[in-house]
Amino acid sequence: MGLDGLSFSIGSESGEAKIEDSYDVVILGAGPAGLTAAIYTSRAKLKTLVVEKEAVGGEAAATDLIENYPGFPEGVTGGDLAQKMEEQAKRFGAEIVFADVESVELQGNPKSLVINGKRVEAKAVIIATGTSPRELGVPGEKEFKGRGVSYCATCDAPIFAGKDVAVIGCGNSGLQEGLYILKFAKSATFVEFLPTIKAEKILQDRIKAQPNVTCLLNHEVVEIKGDVMVNAIVVRDRATGETKEIPVQGVFVYIGLLPNTELFKGKIELNKWGYITVDRKLQTSVPGVFAAGDVIDKDVRQVATAVGDGATAAVSAQSYIEELEAAEVQAEQA
Repeated sequence: MGLDGLSFSIGSESGEAKIEDSYDVVILGAGPAGLTAAIYTSRAKLKTLVVEKEAVGGEAAATDLIENYPGFPEGVTGGDLAQKMEEQAKRFGAEIVFADVESVELQGNPKSLVINGKRVEAKAVIIATGTSPRELGVPGEKEFKGRGVSYCATCDAPIFAGKDVAVIGCGNSGLQEGLYILKFAKSATFVEFLPTIKAEKILQDRIKAQPNVTCLLNHEVVEIKGDVMVNAIVVRDRATGETKEIPVQGVFVYIGLLPNTELFKGKIELNKWGYITVDRKLQTSVPGVFAAGDVIDKDVRQVATAVGDGATAAVSAQSYIEELEAAEVQAEQA
């Protein structure tokens, strides 16, 4: 859901909205899916709370340039797009707070969540907690995280101006973020586990046009070395088994994503990879609980699809609440 190491407070002293006791809709996550859902629910006059743990915009906000989001022919930075979505959601009355969701009880009605120690009730919940970068799991990675190992080019690339770096992973994210890194770095060595590059052809062409790039296909990183900071990686050729050490001062990791669903294990149905299973209305296995964006079980994870998911989940949540309130009226009249 964002960038590690950031912490925020809630309440009137920080200038943010104070969390109230109950809402029509609580949205977990302020990435493109969550913010779009908030735009729709708040426009529908539903009292909406968006809870974000780290940074508005999620992974998209950490992307230097988004070129495939409709309406921006020259592209748009992830940060700018996230800011506009946030402003739009707030314009219609959505409240956005930075806080930890400590526990959830999703069965029955209302739903109950503990947010920074405060119990909050909601008629419907939309989960848009997104994903986090997958780690390599090799010696040296954790030791040098923040000391040469990074998962965010937008955050850290300028630090490596004039230095040699490694980019691990040659999917779309690896190549796109690698192009940004190359604006600063002296050189970049791309390491790809597979024997071929799976990224879009346009990104491959742009990387190949760079004079200071080396690509190691069918290789894997087996160790990250350093003293105070990173100074080398050790890679293994998967075909021959040969290992070699490559001097670098930075390592950027783009080898996939993990869904942020730990909080929901045993509460809703997840697939074997931990993604949330949903129906065509984006309802989870629990009535009144919806999910949207990268956290759900689907094939395409892009900002454009996250926005569509957020709209669908919001409309579905609105319909659920309307049916719930109609049933309550009928019960009172019976």
